[in-house]
Amino acid sequence: MANRAKATIFDIAREAGVSKSTVSLVLQGSGLIRPETASKVRKAIEDVGYVYNRGAANLRKAHSNVIGMVINDLTNPFFAELAVGMERVFQSAGIVPFIANTAENPVRQEEVLKSLMEQGVAGLIVSPARGTTPGAFRRIETAGLPVVFAMRRLPESRIPVIAPDNHRGAYLATVHLIGKGHRRLVFFGGSSDLVVYHERLGGFREACQTQGIADRDALVVEGETSRRGGIACLETALAMAEPPTAALCFNDAVAFGAMLALRKRGLEPGVDFAIVGFDDVAEAEHYMPALTSVAVDSAGLGERAAHVMLKMIQSRTTRAEDHIGAVNLVVRESCGPDRRIRNRAVGLGSAA
Repeated sequence: MANRAKATIFDIAREAGVSKSTVSLVLQGSGLIRPETASKVRKAIEDVGYVYNRGAANLRKAHSNVIGMVINDLTNPFFAELAVGMERVFQSAGIVPFIANTAENPVRQEEVLKSLMEQGVAGLIVSPARGTTPGAFRRIETAGLPVVFAMRRLPESRIPVIAPDNHRGAYLATVHLIGKGHRRLVFFGGSSDLVVYHERLGGFREACQTQGIADRDALVVEGETSRRGGIACLETALAMAEPPTAALCFNDAVAFGAMLALRKRGLEPGVDFAIVGFDDVAEAEHYMPALTSVAVDSAGLGERAAHVMLKMIQSRTTRAEDHIGAVNLVVRESCGPDRRIRNRAVGLGSAA
């Protein structure tokens, strides 16, 4: 048993078998903790002889102005733009944002989340890493800490999500490619362990079905959500007995990789193979050729996530409405000319 004069919250947490954050919420009289958990914590408080200094706690709380921003891949320009949007709002509100990059590693993510909770952050905005299990945030939810998911959701999670309309964006992009005359298409990148992958793939498949594309001509090549992934996807597609002529990519990074792979083969994006990205990062407009992409207001979504977080903290709640942001297709050069017109022109040239 801990010495009564030196007992700490950590002693209580260890005695009760709960987190430091849960103990803090019980001490503050929070109604977010389950009654049975609160009873267990109060018994541990008596057992270790802890004396609660409310004055000191209030002083600490007055200076608790740190919010954790846990991003899955800051090397992707899209997520960097998202983080900038969040940071802009927090700085205006006098909040100190702490940014951590998990590099799509759920183990690293767990370490970061644990550290941030121990530091007593006021809330967390997280873009979950690939492979995150549905129960990964259960302990944080139990502790009553406000959490917002940005861009990605977890299956069966009640944590509020700020994300774009992935299904509609993919649908619009695919209809555009089919309208260009493409009849054998492919979806590049992503994997089945991501909810956003299923949303975007779902939009791709629905467009193919509604526009009369046979299932055998609506191809899927999974891969990393990076330039390297795009290169690998393109190589796989062109090695097929009947290669596709157009690709909707999981994101712009995959699209850039696919375009690089085309060039390595002496093929021209937009002329020999149509490419559409997703996210419309700043680089898309200046790429060669300029990339057609589904525009997502990444900075705007970041700002929205930050505002939702501030409201949750002020209202002392862990609940908020999901927000699905509007998207639109920005048409540039990577889709090339209408394939039907081009085919007619080639036919006329050969006849001459």
